[in-house]
Amino acid sequence: MSAPQQFIILTCKRVFALFHARNREFMRDRAALMWNFALPFFVIVGFAFAFTGKSLDQFTVGVIGKVPTTGFFETRYIDFIPVSSRAAGISMVAHQRLDLLVNPDSHQYWVNETSPKGYLAARLLNAESTAPYLQESIKGVQIDYVYWLVPGILAMNMMFSALYGVGYVIVRYRRNGVLRRLKATPIWAHEFLFAQILSRLWLMFLVSCILFFGLKILIHFPMSGSWLGLFLVFLVGAINLISLGLIIAARLRSEEVAEGVLNLITWPMMFLSGVWFSLGGLNPWIRKLAQLLPLTHVLEAARAVMLEGAGLATIMPQLLILLGMSVIFLAIGAASFRWE
Repeated sequence: MSAPQQFIILTCKRVFALFHARNREFMRDRAALMWNFALPFFVIVGFAFAFTGKSLDQFTVGVIGKVPTTGFFETRYIDFIPVSSRAAGISMVAHQRLDLLVNPDSHQYWVNETSPKGYLAARLLNAESTAPYLQESIKGVQIDYVYWLVPGILAMNMMFSALYGVGYVIVRYRRNGVLRRLKATPIWAHEFLFAQILSRLWLMFLVSCILFFGLKILIHFPMSGSWLGLFLVFLVGAINLISLGLIIAARLRSEEVAEGVLNLITWPMMFLSGVWFSLGGLNPWIRKLAQLLPLTHVLEAARAVMLEGAGLATIMPQLLILLGMSVIFLAIGAASFRWE
């Protein structure tokens, strides 16, 4: 057996030993294991009871072209969102990402036949307008808020599992002296990091699959797109979030500091990435800021596949952005990693 072959075999054995040890450590931590299952499950079940048959509280109206400032368009409690094209707006109305689409120049509006909020917004438009608007009906499925929330909760659970399961755990290893002892062994830093990524990736998929199919049986939420597309979204998203966790774990020695940094990263993503509410009604600058957060692209792609039946071509921009971020995060994490 040649020297390169022996090197590859020894590397694989060391990586597998680390992978197996991390898996057993996680499985033996019953509290962390149950928390990974219980939190998203009870959040979804709670929202299912609270919001069954209901949608978001505020009207969201898309406007083709410049938004006027008179009549219906100055109505309070309605978010008026500029839409780039009629085709894009009609798609958003069909999947109830918009309650109504209006073209002020041609005096037309598009409404989803199954949307109660769209019906009310259309009645209000006609009541407030001096010239009549021509209605164009769109057929689409009714998406309850709890169905819209499912991808967000699954992605949020992945985020916490990736960042705390990698970033916080490796910092704990460094503080307890585990990394110092590993440094004295033939294990290389890249082997240790690769094993941590594989272990967390496998555990995240196990937990996410159990939650996904358990919730699907419980609340029967729709799955309109391909399973392959959804698999790729969560695979690329999980790798991205784990890579981000490696940056945090690279040098920090204090668990308290690590927890503070993790909170600084997770809370903005939880509230600005669209987990709980649509980003459509937010300030344009906030929406631009949200595009810098990995979880935003995971959610956009996941909801497009699950709720809108989007194919790989549609979600490819989000996948490429996540892959690009992953390469940057991995390079920074690997270059800055220290055993002590």
